[in-house]
Amino acid sequence: MSDDAQTARHWPLPERCVHQGYHVTLEPLGQDHLHELWEAAADAEASWSFLRYGPPATIEALSALITDLSSRDGQPFWAVRPHSSGRAEGWLSLCDVYPLDAAIEIGSIWFSPRLQRSRAATETIYLLIRHAMDDLGYRRMVWRCAASNAASLRAAGRYGFRQEGVWRRAAIVKGAPRDIAWHSILDDEWPLHRQAIEAWLSDDNFLPDGRPRAGLDDIRASHQSIASTETAPAD
Repeated sequence: MSDDAQTARHWPLPERCVHQGYHVTLEPLGQDHLHELWEAAADAEASWSFLRYGPPATIEALSALITDLSSRDGQPFWAVRPHSSGRAEGWLSLCDVYPLDAAIEIGSIWFSPRLQRSRAATETIYLLIRHAMDDLGYRRMVWRCAASNAASLRAAGRYGFRQEGVWRRAAIVKGAPRDIAWHSILDDEWPLHRQAIEAWLSDDNFLPDGRPRAGLDDIRASHQSIASTETAPAD
């Protein structure tokens, strides 16, 4: 491809469509999820701490929030429906899309306490990164969070995002200034992370009681070691 053609390329925008996994289904967010999400949000006030919105005080407030999120131009939101419960238990989006730069972000993630740290939660993140990187061909996937959000920082590292730096007082959230930590996965880094996540999600990695045999970090390190051995020059 010539430099001019490469410069003019316009990567496709993500669409509001269903993504089907083995453990979770992602559905375009809408009012049909209201009552299930209201039930999932009960007694979950801490889960909203780092979001610009929430927690909704009433079901009417949640309905208005869903209307806002689901109607945003260029930022599709999905409700997360784990197969284990069959009920919507969170949402997330693809946002800050730069189709001329092949850059896209996964963000505005709200997972209920039941969904957090579950197999379905990991597959949720995997499905949208895979869609953006493999189906749509984006070259840069972004994860940003408050630098004080320890759980989100751990999650970014677990999925393979590399921290790029911190923007000081880059946002005001619920009246408080926040430092924002930026992370990314690039297209040439993604295959290793994809293989590791797929291996972690595999039934072979889970004990009968539902616990994983190996952590994602350990699986990635193993895959990286094998890849390094295969590409090492012969003596």
